[in-house]
Amino acid sequence: AMRLAQGIKPPRIYSVSELTQDIKLILENAYSCVWVEGEISNFVHHLSGHMYFSLKDKEAVISACLFRNANENLKFKLKDGIRIICSGRVSVYGKRGQYQIVVEKIEPKGIGALQLAFEQLKEKLYKEGLFDPIRKKPLPRIPFSVGIITSASGAAIRDILKILKTEAGFLRLILRPTVVQGEAAKHDIAEAIAEFNQHAQVDVLIVGRGGGSLEDLWAFNEELVARAIFNSKIPVISAVGHEIDTTISDLVADLRAETPTAAANLIVSKKNEVLELLERSCLLLSGLIREKLNELEEKCGLIAAHSAFKHPLQKIEELQQDTDGLCRLADLAIQQFLRIIGEKFKTISGRLQALNPLAILSRGFSLTTTLDGGIVKDTNSLKKGQLVRTKLAKGSFQAEVIKIEIN
Repeated sequence: AMRLAQGIKPPRIYSVSELTQDIKLILENAYSCVWVEGEISNFVHHLSGHMYFSLKDKEAVISACLFRNANENLKFKLKDGIRIICSGRVSVYGKRGQYQIVVEKIEPKGIGALQLAFEQLKEKLYKEGLFDPIRKKPLPRIPFSVGIITSASGAAIRDILKILKTEAGFLRLILRPTVVQGEAAKHDIAEAIAEFNQHAQVDVLIVGRGGGSLEDLWAFNEELVARAIFNSKIPVISAVGHEIDTTISDLVADLRAETPTAAANLIVSKKNEVLELLERSCLLLSGLIREKLNELEEKCGLIAAHSAFKHPLQKIEELQQDTDGLCRLADLAIQQFLRIIGEKFKTISGRLQALNPLAILSRGFSLTTTLDGGIVKDTNSLKKGQLVRTKLAKGSFQAEVIKIEIN
């Protein structure tokens, strides 16, 4: 009442919302675009896609957020401990009465974003073993078909075709044109590698492009492309940029060529290696054949100089004489053998004749047998009226026993 009586204006009483709204307007108008340097802590990548973290230095901390639409194309990964420089606007989150920086651009302190992203992905894939030499596939001894994944209008394809068609015209070349720069390039390159593997039309793949800045070559530093190369069943030659440039694709590929031209020369060198091997083999084989022919020629000369070839009938005549002599000896041996056998036969025949019981019959004796052939030796084996047969020296007759005389 005293203030009113004295004409003093009473203080304005704010609601919390009103005060917060005023502060929000003041801060956001005053700091609509600021650059802040600090170290990331308490980093959270929310399921919504938004990123929340704190920026701190030795004396203070400020909250920050990086919404999904601003971090979709972020090349490197945010994590605690990274020192960054970011730009954005100061905003007040009324429900918590908290101010924060809404980040719109972000760069790592002391190193470019792309270089940091390269180092981060390189470390990740190295730990997974994608660079392990043991897991790299050998190139075929001599490829007969080559798949090329690059831009159809760049200098790389012209250099590759010029060398391969000149030095290895027998090769079957299949070009799969791709985008090699920009956000769509990684998807196009990975799809091209998958297509070749699906149809299995080639013996080796060349994946690459000509030189350029780190941004120009970035498609070959993408994880999607690196895994497509690693998963390829067909050996891959990476040919990206100039000699001083190294990409993730170079590290993952089965073989790295410094340039597309070098990749084509690698293919040609495979052909030349085989041709050199064939040439050496032909020379070695020719030498062995000549050596064998000389050896056979010498043997043939010795054989031809043998007396059998100088006087071929002489040996036959000698053999004929030997045969005649052997025949005479054989005839004499047979005659002598027959003579001895004849004498032995006469001796044995005489002995047999002397022992022949039938010879006794010629002196007037006879041999009586029963009709069944049994020899009658005494009268006890005979019966009156029995028929017997009597053999004489000449012929035989049958008789009936009329009387048996014991004595």
